[in-house]
Amino acid sequence: MSFDKLTASIKKRDSNLCIGLDPAVEKLPEFLSEYEDSVLEFNTRIIEATSDVACAYKLNTAFYESLGENGWSTFGETIARIPDDIYVIADCKRSDVGNSAKQYAQTFFGYFEVDAATVNPYMGYDSLEPFLSYKGKDIFALAVTSNRGAEDFQLLEFGGRKFYEIVLGKLSEWNTKGNIGAVVGATQRDQLLAIRSGYKNMPLLVPGIGAQGGSVDAVADAVAADGAPVIVNVSRDIIFAGSDEKFADKVREKAFYYNALLKK
Repeated sequence: MSFDKLTASIKKRDSNLCIGLDPAVEKLPEFLSEYEDSVLEFNTRIIEATSDVACAYKLNTAFYESLGENGWSTFGETIARIPDDIYVIADCKRSDVGNSAKQYAQTFFGYFEVDAATVNPYMGYDSLEPFLSYKGKDIFALAVTSNRGAEDFQLLEFGGRKFYEIVLGKLSEWNTKGNIGAVVGATQRDQLLAIRSGYKNMPLLVPGIGAQGGSVDAVADAVAADGAPVIVNVSRDIIFAGSDEKFADKVREKAFYYNALLKK
């Protein structure tokens, strides 16, 4: 069943924390430059330090694509080092006409075999259908994002409804296989709590606490509320917690700190 792996990982680790493996090269501890693949070594140490507290890892493809031809290899090798029972999300935000979307779905679900991918729903159902056709795979569709530019379109009102509410309504209609979740930014406090209340059967991926300053209290309320799983992504504030050879110890401390914050 869809999202079963995520639910099992949350239960096993008593954690709703998703760690974003977004390895900005310029921020890596200096000593890692001695390694042939410093990004992979960085990611591996983080995974080893946090695999008992993170229910999921989210890899933003931008940080791998920017590395050129070796980036995709590092992306795949990182995924291979994540324990099999931990949920893996490709944060790729892909969307395109059906034939192209089919290739994107094959890339992440067929080749890299991640458990979920983030998608942009604004091209409509046919741009998501190829992703939804994969048995046992899930998508998280953008609904309300955590950046300031969310106000430009997502929060506009049409006929008494916010644009993101129209999007969520469509996602709910399309969710016939139970494999659609939504991305809702923690910086959008009121929207987050309203969505959790109004769409209890839709899992939520919540970025935006930590470096982006989202409301921890609102996120904790959403996690505690009845309904489908809510996972909370933290990237920079965890993975760059330390800068020396023992950086992974600091990463582990920060991961447990955030997991505790999310509990009511």
